[in-house]
Amino acid sequence: MEDLIKGLAGAVLDRLGNDQEPVSQSRDERSRSTWAEVVSGDQDNDEGRGDRRHGHSGNNWNKEEQYRPEQENWQDDNFKTSYKPHKEHYSPQQEEWEIENCNTSSRPQTLVEENVDGWETVGKKPPRKSHKIIKDQWGGYKAPADEQEYCNDVDIGATLEPSEDELADLSQACGKLWDLDLNRLVPGKDYEIDCGEGKKVSQNEDMAQGNLFTWVSDDVFRKPTFARFCSLLDNYNPQQGYKEVVTSEERHEQSAFIEEISRTAPIKYLHKYLVSKGIASGSYQDFKRMLSSLWFELYGRGGTSGSSSAFEHVFVGEIKKNEEVSGFHNWLQLYLEEAKGRVDYQGYIFPRRRGETPDSETQLLTIQFEWHGVLKSLSSTLVGVSPEFELALYTLCFYVGEEDNHIQLGPYSVNIKCYRFGDHIGSVFPIAE
Repeated sequence: MEDLIKGLAGAVLDRLGNDQEPVSQSRDERSRSTWAEVVSGDQDNDEGRGDRRHGHSGNNWNKEEQYRPEQENWQDDNFKTSYKPHKEHYSPQQEEWEIENCNTSSRPQTLVEENVDGWETVGKKPPRKSHKIIKDQWGGYKAPADEQEYCNDVDIGATLEPSEDELADLSQACGKLWDLDLNRLVPGKDYEIDCGEGKKVSQNEDMAQGNLFTWVSDDVFRKPTFARFCSLLDNYNPQQGYKEVVTSEERHEQSAFIEEISRTAPIKYLHKYLVSKGIASGSYQDFKRMLSSLWFELYGRGGTSGSSSAFEHVFVGEIKKNEEVSGFHNWLQLYLEEAKGRVDYQGYIFPRRRGETPDSETQLLTIQFEWHGVLKSLSSTLVGVSPEFELALYTLCFYVGEEDNHIQLGPYSVNIKCYRFGDHIGSVFPIAE
């Protein structure tokens, strides 16, 4: 009997040993096939991927990338572009504002998810918990501006009056805007980022194990100017040269956004500054119309009239016909698109000064990422600032500054690069100095 038991036990062990290798192979195969599903909820992220090639933009008027110190190493991308059609042309089921967000305090190095079949999916990117952006009030933003509810006007007295020094020095005026950004977020309290590893702009390797944003508090999207700003981001098609069709509801969203930010300190200061310079009318209503025209009026880009605006280019981003991301300098857009799986953060670009390594507290970043599978080799963005601050800063530099505007924003030395396209903003963005 003892010999029989030993024989049966040996047979079972031999059978288990023979089964181990196929299980391992199946797990690897499942990891490769379902990785996009685990990260973004679908399998579209890998569509059309190909080899990258070196190249340069042939657009002469848009000098956005001409400041690059390593321009010969900048790259276009041969990836097939997959973009969202204008929201008039797709059903609401195609674009849900449910995004995923990693709410864990630290990033795991590997993801292990057990499926109903008992297999495990292993990958480098961390899992992200389902996170719905609070947008209950967004439908109301489509109503006429005078039918909506707004926050009370900010009144901080003489602080809003530009001093003689500020009127004589653009850097001091921009520094004042930084101080007046009462809605600027606090790293670690309102959001958390993980910069990952650094790289040169010419490097192709993905140096970020996870996402740039670890989490963003729900309270951020309850802030009126933040919520109204986010509601505007789906009004555009990112493909450059696509003629935009602006609906009456979208115009109401634009007007309501301008009305909301016009009640904040940075915009009030901007108005007083431009009035003192003789650039803007003393009428606040005229000033709001001036802002609306500057940022939302359509103009031609990429050979098609009515295909772009300052707001779309700077804050939303566009994809050129040569498959290169242009514009896209806003951190909220970056967070939302990354959380939906449309942005793949690739790492930060090494600072020009050695020893200045960005961390979770840094609010001015130079980074590299892919959007819709298309590479943005170099992009600088202010993180955690309010929409009203950015719009006021860029408007001030457009009307008062030059192409290069070397300023100080709190602890950051910045060059606000500003390109004009006639009476419009061609592009404007920060460069960390």
